[in-house]
Amino acid sequence: MGQAIGLPIPMALLSVVSVVVTSATVVIYGKAIWDPIDLTSRMEGVGVGIALVILTLDTMCCNLAANLVGPAYDFSSLWPKGISYKAGGLITAAIAIVMMPWKILATTQGYIFTWLVGYSALLGPVAGILMVDYFLVRATRLDTAQLFDENGEYAYSNGWNPAAVIALIAGVLPNLPGFLNIAFPTVFSSVPDAFKSIYTYAWFVGLAIAALVYGVMMKVGKSRRPSVASA
Repeated sequence: MGQAIGLPIPMALLSVVSVVVTSATVVIYGKAIWDPIDLTSRMEGVGVGIALVILTLDTMCCNLAANLVGPAYDFSSLWPKGISYKAGGLITAAIAIVMMPWKILATTQGYIFTWLVGYSALLGPVAGILMVDYFLVRATRLDTAQLFDENGEYAYSNGWNPAAVIALIAGVLPNLPGFLNIAFPTVFSSVPDAFKSIYTYAWFVGLAIAALVYGVMMKVGKSRRPSVASA
């Protein structure tokens, strides 16, 4: 509930500020400048230094926590005896460098339409499956003990839920042609306009399709809720 109330408004305000500032650069500098570093490099004064300090702190406090902690724990969970949390963090950092993020940030086209929209095509179906499973299939009640039992209620078929896998694929596939067209325009130049339009709303399309497919398959499969439930 806190995130449902607290996230949309600040995110919307952030988008508004970004649009207003970028639009102002067209008037001031004659072209749209969306990169904060590029923009601050054109300014002078104490305020610029303060702004850069705030951006640095924001990156360290927010982005590191949001993007490093999760994968660090994931790598550690793969081999707890051999990979500590610290080692998992170092592995994550190494992979981040190999991915060459500065290439992603080089252009707005690459950053927004190829990267952000591209991985939202994957995250949308995941979100749809999670929401349907938690709110509709499980009615917001989980057996926490069963979550850690490899042969328990949530083991499904050798640890895989076929309905979730099929729903994920179904949610991703409609967005795939549009992604290929954006990422490799010379190779996939003949993608129909309909798929390009679908890709524009990749997160919403993927979420809706995956949620519907998963909900139907779980209902048809008569999935049972855990007999012992806890919040």
